[in-house]
Amino acid sequence: MCSWLRSRVSGRGKTSSVGIETAHLTVADRERLVDVLPSKCRIRSAPPLVEQQRMIKDQTEIGLIREAVMAGAALFDVATKSIRPGIKETAVAAEMEYAARKAGCEGMSFETIIASGERSALPHGRASDHRIPRSGFVVCDFGVILAGYCSDMTRTVYAGRPSREGHAFYEVVREAQLAGIEAVRPGIPVAEVDSAARSVLKKVGLGRYFTHSTGHGVGLEIHEAPRIAAGQTDILRPGMVITIEPGAYIPRKWGVRVEDMVVVTKSGREVLTPTRKDLICI
Repeated sequence: MCSWLRSRVSGRGKTSSVGIETAHLTVADRERLVDVLPSKCRIRSAPPLVEQQRMIKDQTEIGLIREAVMAGAALFDVATKSIRPGIKETAVAAEMEYAARKAGCEGMSFETIIASGERSALPHGRASDHRIPRSGFVVCDFGVILAGYCSDMTRTVYAGRPSREGHAFYEVVREAQLAGIEAVRPGIPVAEVDSAARSVLKKVGLGRYFTHSTGHGVGLEIHEAPRIAAGQTDILRPGMVITIEPGAYIPRKWGVRVEDMVVVTKSGREVLTPTRKDLICI
């Protein structure tokens, strides 16, 4: 690649510029470019041109994403059969990841999250040696890569029988997620989707426990534009594939997150994730 770039800029009488993606290029690779390219060539940070193009998926891409979503969703059955008091979170994740490989997936789209009991209050808690408690929420966040495209979903189950408080806590998060999905349609700012989900939690005093954005784009990478969050100015357009994943996390107590993948259509939205969202008790 360096040789190709050098051949493209060599022999020009004026100063040339080479744009780089700073989020993906290491310092070592940048220094290699400096050494190979002519001294008159300037290296500059490029705007996110490719990322902007990738926000809109064509029908072939949406079809591939749909297949990845279905393959990922099948792992939830594996999770519910594996989760039981005393088993390690890593053992549940291992069963899911093995099943994904057996089904022909290229791998997981990110490190599987199985976070139980008090650890369910960690929004990004990876599977650990912690054992599933006799009673408590278990957050399962996972996805697969199939034909190069990623899937992403979260379901929260309960080990044992939840109290009324626990059940109500789950239901309000589910309602926030449904409100976020209902807000998805072409032509509106992504910040409005975030606000729709967040307002449900704020009304019951849980707004401060929703500590991350409502969602993100998904495609060849697990996190792509647009980011579904307050202050973001991207406008939803047909062909965007995003997640809707509000959550609430009370430190040292519990946490709940529910996540689906959604494609923006010409008239509204289509939820790609097929999995039930009522609270499953194990």
